[in-house]
Amino acid sequence: MPDDILVLREPITPTDLQRLVAAPFGDMVKFVADVERGLIALGGQMHADAEHLLLDDGSVQADLWGGNYYPGRGPERCVEFTSFINIRPAQGNRGMELADPALRARILEMVRERIGNGEAVGDAPA
Repeated sequence: MPDDILVLREPITPTDLQRLVAAPFGDMVKFVADVERGLIALGGQMHADAEHLLLDDGSVQADLWGGNYYPGRGPERCVEFTSFINIRPAQGNRGMELADPALRARILEMVRERIGNGEAVGDAPA
């Protein structure tokens, strides 16, 4: 597994979150959530890198959705549901933005449990 991507089965440590946010973007980190298996791959330069890691781990393409996590923006603005991997007309998602409110809520719950709720990086849950 690449050092710049972690598959989260448990909440991330503040140290790991700081490291992943710092490189390569500095203010955010990309994630891919497997909504069926309850996993999040966090990090990397492209969502496709994390997606590939989860597929190699046994995930199914239809269950994977990408987004971005911004620490320090607070609970309402910390997650963007935008990724090229979300463009899936066959699944009813025609654009980069994940449109399904139920899927968004499910992923947001996973992000809050495993990554955080928009706290500044130094304040992230352990």
